[in-house]
Amino acid sequence: MNKKLVFITGASSGIGEACARKFAANGYRLILNARSIDKLETLKVELQTQYGSDIMLLPFDVRDRLEAEKMISNLPADFKDIDILVNNAGLALGLEKEQEGDVDQWYTMIDTNVKALLLITRLVVPGMVARGCGHVINIGSVAGDAAYPGGAVYCATKAAVKTITDGLRMDLFDTPVRVTNVKPGLVETNFSNVRFSGDTERAKKVYQGIQPLTGADIADVVFFAASAPSHVQIAEVLVLATHQASGSHIWRKS
Repeated sequence: MNKKLVFITGASSGIGEACARKFAANGYRLILNARSIDKLETLKVELQTQYGSDIMLLPFDVRDRLEAEKMISNLPADFKDIDILVNNAGLALGLEKEQEGDVDQWYTMIDTNVKALLLITRLVVPGMVARGCGHVINIGSVAGDAAYPGGAVYCATKAAVKTITDGLRMDLFDTPVRVTNVKPGLVETNFSNVRFSGDTERAKKVYQGIQPLTGADIADVVFFAASAPSHVQIAEVLVLATHQASGSHIWRKS
């Protein structure tokens, strides 16, 4: 079994779950975080049954600073030395015009996509520096490259992820710790269902007329970056569906 330890936030569904499956299939040890303990427990049993994976669960909301600090500082000795951090937890909420947006939704996106990512990074990366090895992989978005109508705040949070990732890479350039930003385009997960507050029919329309990416597609890219030779740092990867050219340019079959 690969002895490297991977910490994945938002691991109970979507890209995070796919990353957990990909790393487990390749023998990595896992720390899995999400708010839903039930989903994490189900995933843990499945991965242990299929791959014999060594898994630690950390069920907490990444927006909760005190809980995050407590959980991570109290990791058992054999789960303290995190080799790879996948900052995946994130979400989009609503698609209203900025002047009509829901302020509570804005704060939730900023707290989750930006502040929580910074917090988890701050708690994990010093250990990587001290040990002289490690890799931070942030899940950004094509939305961070340019705004689109109704998505200003979400796009801003993902632009922040790019800037934070680039800044971290600069701050770590005199260490062996690598930093990667993976920027997915249209990925069919529960992302749109969450964005539209459980409106399944509206969520389905996002993916109509195009073959979107899957969580597994993004997990493949994350794993490729993580498994590159130690002298290779894959700084940024933009991953789009074949008929998507940007966040707002998508060709759909009628």
